[in-house]
Amino acid sequence: MANLPNTTENLSLDTFVRGLWRENPVFVMLLGMCPVLAVTNTTMNALAMGLATTFVLVCSSVLVSLLRNWIPKQVRIASYIVIIATFVTIVDYGIQAISLELYAALGAFIQLIVANCVILGRAEAYASKQRLHTTLINSLGMGAGFTIALLSLGTVREVLGNGTLLGIPLFGENFQPWVVMILPPGGFFVLGTWLLLFNWLRLRKERKALQHAGVPANAG
Repeated sequence: MANLPNTTENLSLDTFVRGLWRENPVFVMLLGMCPVLAVTNTTMNALAMGLATTFVLVCSSVLVSLLRNWIPKQVRIASYIVIIATFVTIVDYGIQAISLELYAALGAFIQLIVANCVILGRAEAYASKQRLHTTLINSLGMGAGFTIALLSLGTVREVLGNGTLLGIPLFGENFQPWVVMILPPGGFFVLGTWLLLFNWLRLRKERKALQHAGVPANAG
């Protein structure tokens, strides 16, 4: 897990942006892998799961931050789970009301948001130590980073696996879809490719920083 503040953090642009890149829940911290691999066979499923997770993350983090001085340390994890489960229930019924087809596509992974390490980890390591406004901005950034990661997988898998984007055909009748992309192995292939790209960009950035500092790239 990435380094998290142990003291009250001052609100800054980094409070939001770190969840998009430096501490991205999926591409950097490798959290929430179950929904990342399971429901990203289409862009719509990925977007719905990302928004649902973001809603639960933001609401639960805000409530934990508000109640941080009143929740006894001995029962804090159980309290966090109850708070998270409450908002997951709201999301569960909300998706049912909006679209039964989408609800069926996401299946049990809506309820499994309760066990998502991204949400419980932020409640324990961040929201329980930070003020309301800082927690709100940080949780929005982490939720946005998680949603972007799901969309990155879902879009690639749908385009290559179905030849569509949000159900709209892109390549005509002669396109031969890569069926493996919408199957479980496709999730691993696409995730591995994105992780490779992220690691390459991170290493490239580190090398440039060393060069600017006058340190040889092969030093150490």
